[in-house]
Amino acid sequence: MAGAQRHTVGEVTLNYRIEGEGEPLVCIHGVGSYLEAWSGVVERLKDRFTILTFDLRGHGRSSRVKGRYEIDDFVNETLGLADAAGFPTFNLAGFSLGGLIAQRLALTHLGRLRRLALLATVAGRTPAERERVLDRLAALRDGTPADHHNASLSRWLTEEFQENNPQVIQRLRARDAENDPDCYAAAYRVLAETDFGGFLDQIRCPTLIATGEDDAGSNPRMARYMHERIPVSELRILPGLRHSILIEAPDVVATLMGEFMSQGETVDG
Repeated sequence: MAGAQRHTVGEVTLNYRIEGEGEPLVCIHGVGSYLEAWSGVVERLKDRFTILTFDLRGHGRSSRVKGRYEIDDFVNETLGLADAAGFPTFNLAGFSLGGLIAQRLALTHLGRLRRLALLATVAGRTPAERERVLDRLAALRDGTPADHHNASLSRWLTEEFQENNPQVIQRLRARDAENDPDCYAAAYRVLAETDFGGFLDQIRCPTLIATGEDDAGSNPRMARYMHERIPVSELRILPGLRHSILIEAPDVVATLMGEFMSQGETVDG
């Protein structure tokens, strides 16, 4: 089942892939990204998990739906794919915007989840942090995804990684340029304007929270904020990394996720 497949939820046809054997695991990518962002993690975990990855609406090879996006659109489409995959319950991992979608899914459909991983995810933004992300949203609306990529690359990846992996950087730049500007901005608005900080104590499944030590947007302060509020949670700050931990350190992320999601029912905070 490793090949790309398609499934329609409402008005949206979603491109997805199922790989591996074992415990069900659903992975949600970030804004402007695509299912292949999880490839390094999937490769390392597919011997233990049956992993569903997919392109969010407006991304990759899923429907380029125009208009305003809402967080619950993403949640409902994630659940529709989980149903199609035959996952009545599942482990869930979300990166960046995917982490916000995962938070919302945990708040509204907790019974579907076994364990949760929030990677490079936001919650409890300060007024200054909120202003900065809204400024980035305004700049994105005035420019193009390629402009946003150029302005953001050093927030995402360390200079050392960029210098040592020119082919990866070239591939990321090409994929970013393929994004539809309206769809990108619609998804980025959800990222910029959504914050579930005041509700996190309602997330009652075991939760892994991880972010890069030098992630400017989904920073360690936010990670600690989530850890303090989610009752059964585990916190990992990853030294020397920025935002794009799936790309720069898939081995580290896969090890954390694999160990965490193979535990029993409780987590030591």
